[in-house]
Amino acid sequence: MIRLMGIIYALAGPTLAGVLIIAALTMNMFDMKSVLAAAAIGFVVAIPAAWLVARQIVANA
Repeated sequence: MIRLMGIIYALAGPTLAGVLIIAALTMNMFDMKSVLAAAAIGFVVAIPAAWLVARQIVANA
């Protein structure tokens, strides 16, 4: 399951980071601190998301 989680994280991490960066830029937060914070939050939030998705895939396989 760890391998599957790693694969899912490789897709979910940049996706969530990109979504949060776009959200920050939409709210006129153009400073580097806001953009880096949004990216970091996206990568951190992707860890439990990848774990939940991998767990569901393994349970339903």
